[in-house]
Amino acid sequence: MLHIEHFNNGWMNPVLAFGLSFIGSVLGLRCAVHAKSSSTPLGWLIAAAVALGGAAIWVMHFTAMLGFSIDRMPVRYDVPLTLLSAVIAIVVVLIGLTIVTGGGNEWVTLPFGGAITGLGVAAMHYLGMWAMRAQVVIEYDPALAALSLVIAVVAATAALWFMLHVRGLLMTISAALVMGIAVCGMHYTAMAAMRVHHGDAMAEVDGVTPVQLLLPLIATVSLVITGLVIVVGLAELEGTGEDWSESALLRTRGGVMTSTDPATLADSGKQWPRLPN
Repeated sequence: MLHIEHFNNGWMNPVLAFGLSFIGSVLGLRCAVHAKSSSTPLGWLIAAAVALGGAAIWVMHFTAMLGFSIDRMPVRYDVPLTLLSAVIAIVVVLIGLTIVTGGGNEWVTLPFGGAITGLGVAAMHYLGMWAMRAQVVIEYDPALAALSLVIAVVAATAALWFMLHVRGLLMTISAALVMGIAVCGMHYTAMAAMRVHHGDAMAEVDGVTPVQLLLPLIATVSLVITGLVIVVGLAELEGTGEDWSESALLRTRGGVMTSTDPATLADSGKQWPRLPN
């Protein structure tokens, strides 16, 4: 059996992978909050699926894989299968979100949506591993592989529950930390299940190297995360402005003027500046 190295670059890859998973989880949770208050939630649900399935799960997986090596053998990736694994992660999260936000009984929809999402996330992981090309034969320890499936389902169910119930910045950060730990735990449990043996030394290894995928990955992730931050930030600012306007209007009721905002004064029947008698 060949030696597998999961931390070829030290702790840089797992720390970076966790950080990206945390950021994706925060954005996904905030998108879910806006989906619940929006009259057209589909756009927000898609954004949440991209943030959680794309950034928090798939990007975390591939970032961690940049530190993976097999006994100094060349490792390459099949690009179509790698991209398909990303699509699967986003689609299963969107399906799970649609199920739990559909208005049914949460005791039914949450486990159902969590099971579909978790198994889909596990499928994403193992498809991503299948996309790996090397002169080896890969097997999996059944017990650890089954444990990774359980962790994936539990983590997905917890993520969907957080998306239904978490509000406020502190709770969002706490939930995102839990989700990041769960996603990383699922990944490294599945990787611990790998058993690698010598394969056909004459077999041709096609595909691209991890370094060749690095630049497109950085560019895509940067664009997606930046876009989500802008969209979520604008929505947060708009919500804050609406709350302030409602508060200012309430302060003018009962004949007591505590605001000098012209729009608020117009609604209250007063004028500013005050005209002399």
